[in-house]
Amino acid sequence: MKTEIILIQVLSIMAILIISNSNNLKAYNEEFYSTNQIVNKNNNMTLDISDLVFELDSNPFDIPYSDWTAKWWQWAYSIPKDIHPAYDSTGKFCHVNQKEPVWFFPGTYEHPVIRHCEIPKDVGLLFPILNSECSFAEFPEMKTKEELSNCAKEIQDTTVPEFVTLNGIEIPNLEKYRIQSGLFKFTLPENNILDLPKGTTEAVSDGYWMFLKPLPPGDYELKFKGNLKPVNEITKDNTTDEEFAGPVGWNYTSTYLLTIK
Repeated sequence: MKTEIILIQVLSIMAILIISNSNNLKAYNEEFYSTNQIVNKNNNMTLDISDLVFELDSNPFDIPYSDWTAKWWQWAYSIPKDIHPAYDSTGKFCHVNQKEPVWFFPGTYEHPVIRHCEIPKDVGLLFPILNSECSFAEFPEMKTKEELSNCAKEIQDTTVPEFVTLNGIEIPNLEKYRIQSGLFKFTLPENNILDLPKGTTEAVSDGYWMFLKPLPPGDYELKFKGNLKPVNEITKDNTTDEEFAGPVGWNYTSTYLLTIK
């Protein structure tokens, strides 16, 4: 009888310890995930997600945010189709035409990708969650900046940003990162991704963008995806058949495995 009492007391103590440890672990996990900390896998450095993103009203590297989005399009259209990073499934072309202090990343067309990319330290990273663009070359019937602006807006209105994560931590409030550019020029080379004659035209873009500040050296996993609104929310007038200039076909997950040195 005495042995049974002792056994019951031991089991009771063990149950209390298990419940206590479980509660402590739950509290720890809730505290950890609520801090929005990015962990650098190389040196265990932690970074707060709120400190990593340029705001739309900022001037990254002394250039207005909207001007950087125009530079992204100029970069994207300057690259011939056969070496274009947007149609690269491995990341082997991620370095093409990149210049400091900002590197540009594209999304992916018609299928998800995982791209490996080594980039230098001290550079910002700009990429579209989903974006749209209208130019006089693609829409020769348009004659004014206002027409291009309305065109880009109507196309972009068909999209929603889904997620951006860095090392598994989600960047919140993506809807606030939509911005339209001013009028800008871009030049198409031979064998360009629009399949148009080479030459220079003018355009306006609209989009949901993410502009990350320079990350410390280390390894990171960056993932992002935008999507199209349900068909019944989209009117015929705000769709486009242009593959690269519009969001149709680009609503797939892009994963970048980054090594920053």
